[in-house]
Amino acid sequence: MLLDLIYGKYKTVSIVGLAKNTGKTVALNHIIQEAAGRDMVLGLISTGRDGEAIDLITEKEKPQIYVEAGSIIATTSLLLPLAEATIEIIKATEHRTPLGEVVIGRVIDGGYVQIGGPQTAAGIREVVNTILGLGADLVLIDGAMDRRASAAPSISQATILSTGAVLSRDMDRVIEETLHMVNLFSLPAIEDYREREIIKRAFMKGQVAIMDKGLNIAPIPIKTPLNSGTIIGNHIKDDTKYLLIPSSLATSTVEGIINSGGEYRNIYIVVADGTKIFIPCQEWLKFMQQAVKVKVLNPINIVAITINPYSPEGYYFDPKEFLDKTRYYIEDIPVVDLMLGVNWG
Repeated sequence: MLLDLIYGKYKTVSIVGLAKNTGKTVALNHIIQEAAGRDMVLGLISTGRDGEAIDLITEKEKPQIYVEAGSIIATTSLLLPLAEATIEIIKATEHRTPLGEVVIGRVIDGGYVQIGGPQTAAGIREVVNTILGLGADLVLIDGAMDRRASAAPSISQATILSTGAVLSRDMDRVIEETLHMVNLFSLPAIEDYREREIIKRAFMKGQVAIMDKGLNIAPIPIKTPLNSGTIIGNHIKDDTKYLLIPSSLATSTVEGIINSGGEYRNIYIVVADGTKIFIPCQEWLKFMQQAVKVKVLNPINIVAITINPYSPEGYYFDPKEFLDKTRYYIEDIPVVDLMLGVNWG
């Protein structure tokens, strides 16, 4: 059971899909159903919008979200009237979205709902903390579409990753992309306490910088690391230990650093966590072969992977083969097809 992997261990858990139609909402509903039989208060929030019967982009049917009485949800002023459940508004927040103001409510009578939330990580974190303060034992954060930022350790303590056939008609390609995301989310962390504290303070300033072996910080005079890899590479010296990237790490930045001819092989690039890396699988493998090394301030705790062998485009994989093959390549994390039944193997 998915709930057994998280309940009593974590207060905040994100469910992140690698794309639309990977089965993220199925995983969400599975946990909701499991929680219904226990004496616990569940909280729900989305980084976008979820729970609608018809996907507004693909115009295909999608699973709705049924919540039990006593649950605490975040939604918006425009989504609230669409709920079949009876919801008592507890708090109106100051966060506004294209779907209206974000509000927090308690479910009085169970029924179908649509959930929403703020559009920033800080906003999500604030609303999650409010829901916890109102008595939720566990808050599930729905990572709408492929907004993997909800997996960031600053927002959720654990993450369930949803993947599936929609990523590619090639099963091996789907597994490769899934393993790539697992690898990004599991990058090694900066372990030295003093280094961590210095890097945290540097990240708060939002400046790309280098840290030497004496732990001195020197900002690099650029506005963004995008398309600035050559400039960054030219600042790497013999005594450089870390290159600090407080924003996103993209392919073009790493390519520029490599092409600059600097001593990049002797340093670690440091980002906040794996959600900040936007480098496709093949490019990532190439960079690893070129001795690029990356660490994070906070690794992401993936507690389970759910798989969906069916694509809305009409093709599908053999469910048992897909499950067995994914488990073969991803050994250390429970992998489950919720439609086949929960068997951790």
